[in-house]
Amino acid sequence: MGKIAVLDDNMINMIAAGEVIERPASVVKELLENSIDAGATKIVIEVEQGGRDLIRIIDNGSGMDAADLALAFEPHATSKIRISDDLSGIRSMGFRGEALASIGSVAKVTVTSRTTDVIEAHTIQNDCGDKSEVRPCSGDVGTTIEVRNIFYKLPARQKFLKTPKTEMTHITEQVTRIALAHEDLDLTLNHNGREVHRLLGGQGVKERIQVLFGQSLAEDLLETSRAERGMQMRALLAKPVAARASGKYQYLFLNRRFIRDRFVLHAVKEAYRGLMEPNKYPVVFLFMQMPPEDYDVNVHPTKTEVRFDNANLIHSQVLAVIRDKLLGTNLDVGGKAPAATSFSPGHSSGFGTGHRKERIQQAMSDFFSRPASAPHQQKFSFSNTKQGEPFPQTVESSVAMSLPDMPAFEQSESWHAKQFLQVHNSYILLQSEDGFLVVDQHALHERILYEQMVKRLNEGNLPSQRLLMPHSFEVTNAQLQAYESQKELFVKLGIEVEPFGPNTLAVQTFPALLHKADPVEFVKEMLDKLVEEAADSDQERLIHEVLDMAACKAAIKAGHALSEEEMSQLLKDKDIVQRTSRCPHGRPTTLSFSLKELEKQFKRTGF
Repeated sequence: MGKIAVLDDNMINMIAAGEVIERPASVVKELLENSIDAGATKIVIEVEQGGRDLIRIIDNGSGMDAADLALAFEPHATSKIRISDDLSGIRSMGFRGEALASIGSVAKVTVTSRTTDVIEAHTIQNDCGDKSEVRPCSGDVGTTIEVRNIFYKLPARQKFLKTPKTEMTHITEQVTRIALAHEDLDLTLNHNGREVHRLLGGQGVKERIQVLFGQSLAEDLLETSRAERGMQMRALLAKPVAARASGKYQYLFLNRRFIRDRFVLHAVKEAYRGLMEPNKYPVVFLFMQMPPEDYDVNVHPTKTEVRFDNANLIHSQVLAVIRDKLLGTNLDVGGKAPAATSFSPGHSSGFGTGHRKERIQQAMSDFFSRPASAPHQQKFSFSNTKQGEPFPQTVESSVAMSLPDMPAFEQSESWHAKQFLQVHNSYILLQSEDGFLVVDQHALHERILYEQMVKRLNEGNLPSQRLLMPHSFEVTNAQLQAYESQKELFVKLGIEVEPFGPNTLAVQTFPALLHKADPVEFVKEMLDKLVEEAADSDQERLIHEVLDMAACKAAIKAGHALSEEEMSQLLKDKDIVQRTSRCPHGRPTTLSFSLKELEKQFKRTGF
C-alpha cells in the first residue's frame, strides 16, 4: 500500500485553520472583514471569556440567501473573485474563501442571514466540520455569526490559548485596527455583557484615536498629507517625546487594510532618526491609498503582509511626508512645574531618566525654592548657598522669582537685558513669550554641531586644519582593515590619517569644527565603531553615527561655565539651526514651562 494519501476536506480545513485562525482574535478579524465586504454600516461584536466561549458578530450587511449559506463553509468558496486576473486588482478585505471553512473546522458555528429582498432568514450550523441543512428562521436583514468553544476538539491547540483577559486584549487590538481604517462603521464591542468600545459611524480618525488611545495622545498628534505619483498618504504623528518602548503604536494602513511592512516601518524610523532615542519607536498612524495593481496582498493567509511593485518609491514617499512635517514643527518638550513640596532627587516629573533627570529636578528645586542672585552679579548660579543656610537680607535677594508682571523684573536692568541665566553650569534658563525654557547646553550644542557638519558635508568635505605635529597611535589588524575600507569616509570628515610604521597610524589633519575633541581618541573610537559594523553597512547610517559621536565629543559639556556671549550665541544658533529641539541621539534639548503652570504653583490662579 502506498504512503501517500489524499486528505479529506475537513482535515484540509483544519490545517488551513492553523494558518488563518491562531486565536479568538483571528476569528474576530476574519468575520469583521466579511461583514465589511458585505456592505455593513453597523457591526456589534459580543465576546464571552476572551472569545474562548463565544464570539458573536452581528451586522446589517447585504446578507446571504439559502443557496449561499449552503456553500459558505466549503473550502475556497468566495464571492470576491472569479478568475485569476481578479487577483491583480483586489479591492475587498477577504477573497480566499478560507475564513468560514477554517473557523467551522475548529469550533461550533451558527450562521443566520437574511437578504433585503426576502422576509425570512435562513440558518446553518457547523460543528467542527459536521454541517447541518440550511433551514428557514426569523432574523433581521444582515448576518449573525456565533462561534462557540473554539478548539474544543483540538486540546493541543486549546491549551495554548491565554487567559480571557489576554485573549480579549488581542480582540480589542483587531477591532481597533478595523475602527481606525473604517471611519464610516458604527462599531460596538462588548465583553461579558459589558461595553468596551462604542464607536459611532462618521467619527474622524482623530476622534477615534481619542476614544481608543486617550485624549492626551490625540490632542498632540501632528497631521500631514501628500498626493504624488498615484499614491495618497495621510499621517497623524506623535511628537518624538511621545515615543514608546515598542512598535505597538505604529498603525499602517493600505487601502484601509492594516499591514506590517518592513520598508514602510523603516521609512518611519528613518523619518524620526536623530529626533528621538534610538531604542524608541514613534507613534504613527499612516493611511496610504494606491491602485491595487501596484501591490500584491496575496502573500500570506492573514493578509497583513504585502509586496509592493516599487518598494523604494514607497519608502521615499513615506520618509518625505513624515520628515517634512517633523522638520517644520517646533518639537520643544513641554514641561510642568513640580509642586513645591515634591522636589527630591528621586521624584519623577517627566524630565528624563537617571542622573540627567535628577540634575534637572534639583536645578528646578533650587530655582523655585531659593531667591535669585543679586542683579549686579556677572555669573548666575543657585548653588553658591548651602541648603538650609539663610540668605542675605537685601532688597535684591528678596526677589524669589521674577514673573513678567512683577515690578522687580522691570526694575532690574541686568535681568531685563539678559533674560537668561545658567544653572549649575549645565542648564540655561530663559524667558519665553508664555513662560520660560530650560535648555540643556550640552544637548543643544550637540545638535548645532551635528547640523553644521551635515550642512558642510552636503557642500563637500568638512574643512580641516593640519596639526602642528602628527598624532600617532597603535592599531589592531581589524582597525587597520577598517581604515583601509573606509578611507573615503575619513576624507569626507576632513581627517587625514597615514601609516606611521608597523601597526601604527598618525592623524595629520583634523576637522576645524571638532577642535575641542582629542584627535587620537576620536579616530580610535571611530575605528572601533567601523570594526563593529558589517562591511556592507549602509553608508548614510554610518555617517550619521560618526557625526553623532563627533558632535558629542566636541560639544560643550555639562558643568562647563559659559560666558554671557557664549550663552547668547548658543541661543541664537538654536533659532537658526534645524531640529534643535532634540540632540542627535533623540534626547530633548529644551523643556518648556508655561506661565500658567507657574501661577498655579504659586497659588495665583483666580486673581
